[in-house]
Amino acid sequence: MNPANEYHQLQTRRSFFEGAGLKIGGVALAHLLGQRARAADNVHPALPGFPHFAPKAKHLIYLHMNGAPSQIDLFDHKPVLHDHFGKELPDSVRQGQRITTMTSGQAKLPVAPSKFAFKQCGKSGIWMSELVPHMQTIADDISMIKSVHTEAINHDPACTFVMTGSEQPGKPSLGSWISYGLGSVSQNLPAFVVFTPTFPKGSQAQALFTRMWSSGFLPTKYDGVAMRGVGDPVLYVKNPPGVNPGDRRAMLDALNLLNQKSWQRFGDPETQTRIAQYEMAFRMQASVPELTDLASESKATLQMYGPNVEKPGTYAHSALLTRRLIERGVRTVQILHRGWDQHGRLPKLIKGQCMDVDQPTAALVKDLKARGLLDDTLIVFGGEFGRTVYSQGALTKDNYGRDHHPRNFCMWMAGGGVKAGTTLGKTDDFSYNITESPVHLNDLNATILHCLGIDNRRFTFPFQGLDQRLTGVEDTRIVHEILA
Repeated sequence: MNPANEYHQLQTRRSFFEGAGLKIGGVALAHLLGQRARAADNVHPALPGFPHFAPKAKHLIYLHMNGAPSQIDLFDHKPVLHDHFGKELPDSVRQGQRITTMTSGQAKLPVAPSKFAFKQCGKSGIWMSELVPHMQTIADDISMIKSVHTEAINHDPACTFVMTGSEQPGKPSLGSWISYGLGSVSQNLPAFVVFTPTFPKGSQAQALFTRMWSSGFLPTKYDGVAMRGVGDPVLYVKNPPGVNPGDRRAMLDALNLLNQKSWQRFGDPETQTRIAQYEMAFRMQASVPELTDLASESKATLQMYGPNVEKPGTYAHSALLTRRLIERGVRTVQILHRGWDQHGRLPKLIKGQCMDVDQPTAALVKDLKARGLLDDTLIVFGGEFGRTVYSQGALTKDNYGRDHHPRNFCMWMAGGGVKAGTTLGKTDDFSYNITESPVHLNDLNATILHCLGIDNRRFTFPFQGLDQRLTGVEDTRIVHEILA
């Protein structure tokens, strides 16, 4: 082993000339300005030229119901199904489309109407189930999309698709793309924060993987930062016993000098990530305790979010912290709530899930609106696909299960750039096929980026010989029908 040869192998001719000019000049300038001046800089600045145009939204909140909520029992009202109770799903509806192996071997695919009552809500008349009485009160603030569709038919690839625009692992998540392009508004908190709250006991929960908030092939400083509900909110931020903030600052300044020398020598972009993350961790030592202290919240606000709001790790607690993060300038917040995979005992299980998320979700929208934050905060609510109209397993009027259904499902959006009180898309009488205004998940992601002032076609990153995009290589459309 020859260390000199190893060093020269690490340094290509191109990377040497890239690092020999502006980058070394930037290091020299940083030394001239001093460590304290550098600490005051934006840790994660936006890319040059971003946003591409004036954004309607500056922040994104993504409420992902992991496991796929049943659109038939929540938002896609199909009263005609009661006339088909227990009957075989017509071939003219299925049209030979593939279904999962969990139901393909059933002798019968019996139609299972929802047992829950629906009503039209607000002035807009958006249909919603009795399962979400609190969301009913925000009907005039949202845009309901009934015609979302995807290709993935199983959870992991479908969730990966929702969050990264691809079924193949290794791509950056939506929040990471946004952090990369738009940077951080907050100087003391990460650009991208993730919650994975608790869910009702007995729920059929799917595993969550960090790829849902990973930076993929982007520099790792664009990873989402997971906020925990138990113990320290963020691991490894707190100083160990005997180390005071002044000592930590001096240690970081010395470490940053060493990292700058390493960057100058090797040009490894992960070195710059390390510098930025150490600096952010130092700032979070003060900002995170203040963020998680709810003492300043009024009694009325706490009551609005529901009885679990003061229990760390719950969905309600995460929703309130989400509002506090948006107030403090965090760019993207993602809540992934598990337990929505209801292949059996759906009526009982979905009721528990809705009791967990319904009130806090509506409270989040109302709270942002009351504080003047909804106009520049885009909220997205939905899952990775829908559920089948036919029952998986035994069917009674009070008990049924539903299999995976990627051909159509419901999502709603609210806030920055969205036309409130609207419904887009229609499905057939069986909530099985889209009959009007289909919206692919990549169209939805393109629309999210559009609201944030980003042209998805121009938003690329070179990797493996391709100009990679969140929205993939196929053409997408902006869903202008739901935009204000």
